[in-house]
Amino acid sequence: MKTTIWHPFPPLFDTNSRVLILGSFPSVKSREQLFFYGHPQNRFWKVMAVVLCSEVPTNIQAKKELLLSHGIALWDSIARCEIEGSSDASIAQVVPNDLRPILEAAEIRKIFCNGKKSWKMYCQYIEPVTGRPALCLPSTSPANAVWSLERLTDVWRESLTPYL
Repeated sequence: MKTTIWHPFPPLFDTNSRVLILGSFPSVKSREQLFFYGHPQNRFWKVMAVVLCSEVPTNIQAKKELLLSHGIALWDSIARCEIEGSSDASIAQVVPNDLRPILEAAEIRKIFCNGKKSWKMYCQYIEPVTGRPALCLPSTSPANAVWSLERLTDVWRESLTPYL
């Protein structure tokens, strides 16, 4: 059953952010934890740890410090939507997030989308407002099982490194 939900937590960024990574909308686990990529099967934190030559962060404060210390901002393309559980495929009635607070506060060099749903929402709703294209990276979601952790890490490293 679909439920209309507002995004329950704020973006992660500061004035030193140079890269913005956008997900689509928080999973049930992320909504429970009130932070990004909270599902233990999501590979985002493992990928970022390898890309940033760091240990995998184990708590929210360590996750924030890892990203902010490397100039990475984190947010989602969608502010409100109808969704069934955590399924991106079920998302409807989208209201996009306003990226202006991030783009005005930080010198974002590049915007990346974590997966196709985020990228489609960005292209449809946000790029026409910002005029800034985003690059779609393969999703770190466990639903994207065709991509191994090693393959994900290679693509993410190659894409992010020039902007860090």
